[in-house]
Amino acid sequence: MAISYRKILSSTKVRPYLFQAHFGLEREGHRIDSTGELSTLSHPKCLGARSFHPYIQTDFSETQIEAITPVFGHPKQALQFMEALHDVIIRSLEEEELLWVQSMPPALPKNEDDIRLAELEKEKDVAYRQGLASKYGKRKQMVSGIHYNFEFADVLLQAMWEQQGSGDFQEFKTEVYMKLARQYLRYMWIITYCLGASPRADFGFFTDEAEVPHQPVRSIRNSKFGYRNAQEIFVSYQSLEKYYNDLSTYVESGSLSEMKEFYSAVRLRGGTRAEELMESGIQYVEFRNFDLNPFVRVAMDEDTSRFIHLFALYLIYMDEEDCTDASQRRGYEINDTVALEHPLEKTGYYEEGQQFFSQMRHFAQALNLSQEDQIIIDKFAQMLEKPGMTIAGQMELAYQENANFALELARDYRKKTYQHPFQLAGFTDLELSTQNLLFDAIQKGLKVEVLDAQDQMVSLTYKSHTEIVEKGNMTSKDSMVAYAIMENKVVTKKLLDRAQLKTPKGHEFREHSTALAAYPLFKDKAIVIKPKSTNYGLGISIFKQPATEAQFRKALDIAFHEDKEVIVETFVTGTEYRFFVLDGKTRAVLRRDAAHVIGDGLSTIAQLVEAKNENPLRGIDHRYPLEKIQITETEKLMLEVQGYTEQSIPKKGVRVNLRENSNISTGGDSIDMTDEMPEAYKTIAEQAARVLQVNITGIDILIESLTDESASDYSIIEANFNPAMLFHLYPLKGKGRRVTMDVLSYLFPEVFSS
Repeated sequence: MAISYRKILSSTKVRPYLFQAHFGLEREGHRIDSTGELSTLSHPKCLGARSFHPYIQTDFSETQIEAITPVFGHPKQALQFMEALHDVIIRSLEEEELLWVQSMPPALPKNEDDIRLAELEKEKDVAYRQGLASKYGKRKQMVSGIHYNFEFADVLLQAMWEQQGSGDFQEFKTEVYMKLARQYLRYMWIITYCLGASPRADFGFFTDEAEVPHQPVRSIRNSKFGYRNAQEIFVSYQSLEKYYNDLSTYVESGSLSEMKEFYSAVRLRGGTRAEELMESGIQYVEFRNFDLNPFVRVAMDEDTSRFIHLFALYLIYMDEEDCTDASQRRGYEINDTVALEHPLEKTGYYEEGQQFFSQMRHFAQALNLSQEDQIIIDKFAQMLEKPGMTIAGQMELAYQENANFALELARDYRKKTYQHPFQLAGFTDLELSTQNLLFDAIQKGLKVEVLDAQDQMVSLTYKSHTEIVEKGNMTSKDSMVAYAIMENKVVTKKLLDRAQLKTPKGHEFREHSTALAAYPLFKDKAIVIKPKSTNYGLGISIFKQPATEAQFRKALDIAFHEDKEVIVETFVTGTEYRFFVLDGKTRAVLRRDAAHVIGDGLSTIAQLVEAKNENPLRGIDHRYPLEKIQITETEKLMLEVQGYTEQSIPKKGVRVNLRENSNISTGGDSIDMTDEMPEAYKTIAEQAARVLQVNITGIDILIESLTDESASDYSIIEANFNPAMLFHLYPLKGKGRRVTMDVLSYLFPEVFSS
């Protein structure tokens, strides 16, 4: 008895699971130079070894980069990861390189021998590509696309199987995928019509004038002029056994070198190799007929990915008109015709398309799909009426206006990637140090997974070695005791003092009244008032001149707002430096200048702050390398001490401090001093890290003079667990230090030593 999928999918016990699925994307694209020619450079070395890189490979040619996402439970997540891969790829290219945005390659060399095959390590991979080049020619192999890996979740398949009432689950699952494949091949022309995006071929793709199609078309890539197996190769999708046996026969006869040489709009996947299909059954399907959308940075947008999911569900839902090979051949025939139609004209299969979308709307309504999904279906249905809405139609209109539009898009995408080079697209909800750590991890070929975005906790893996990292550099290499020591400034001072490392003298207070009563002890001294446990410089007030009792009280209010205990200590003069110490070695040194403005004799302090905040490196909420200067109660108090208000106009050249603490997080400036810092002070920072029993830390040291050869006039004012890394990566002045890469090298020496 035939299975009624329409009835099964309409069941109230199945509908809650309709969109439970798994998704992955593979996107190919050529590296080109600034003029649009194929790049002559090799695959970027900074991208790690292609022998193990899980995300970034090369396809047929050396210029053809392939970006591969992990599997996700929502297509949006796969697209977000592809955004991250795009950032990594673009920022790993040489300065003159771009990523080509079209499926059809840029102009190809006159001599086919000048097209470089991918220079891979494994001989069998090179031999496979050489075989393809010999059989099909190199030029057709240079076409790129995006593959959409799709798997129904077991919870959905299980619910469907229970509704059909009997039989073996694995057999049912196989039949679901076989029906999907057959239906997809029958109606793939809908995809070619709406999403085809290879209307024209550039110079050198066609070498025989007799073979050149009348251009423009909808999709050269999906037509008979694209990369195809020999015409006599036909693999049936009537059953898994027939599919596998047909492939096996072609391999045995030598018509195909391997099963993976079979090119189809739908590939059945049972594992890493096609040969595993009969052992493990169909695990997922790979839809391979998507051209690159040049108008989208990563070649596919959210509406398209959602439509594909809806399309797949509907193909299961609708009745098959014919499940024989004749229907499959009919699908090929229609698709070939549609692929070669003019992109700005209605398709010759307009009526079938109308009927298809009309029934798809009924499907969406019958299953009570969301309004958003119904709008997406309507959006694609409208393309039948308005061919200019299709991607090929948009491309042809763009060609008519500007023949170089694709090259300009490639330049624009690179430019946008570098607008915020300190961010990683797809992961911008994470704090910046974690984003940069993930960038480096992806670039070098580590597998990455965000375990908890709110806690900034990620998993990094190389082979069987996994490390969990929180907030960029909190790792298993440091104990919780080390973190507790550094969080408690009283304990930190005691341990450093015992080791005869210099720290400011001070007193601790647990009650506001007791601290205020101690004012006479400090009324004639320069002091610092700060919370016992704090990060980012919050709650700190510094008085270089003795504070009045009112100022003292206000500073206590600010500090106690941040913590239950407060420290009042002697102010130590000098310039503050942050030493980033990792595994006993100083990796970077930064001078941090407190938030300040320089008078011009015309502008108010508020106006000077506004102008300084326009620097593109400055932002808010730690989303930029530098924080915008805020005028809060702390800044107002500091201005008052100096005799200013926000509306004061300082004289030209006069420096006005808005903070005395030099934290970048409170508007300070960052200046790299790694090379200028004497080794003696680096040694002191390294000693402090050892005393505190910590492997990754930021040591803040006030130094009176860098020319002091004895390195005696200093004071360690703070040790930081989870030290900020971004301002080392992107200082306002000086050389950036890639300390995130240092962290990865520390965690995965086996990757970075090879």
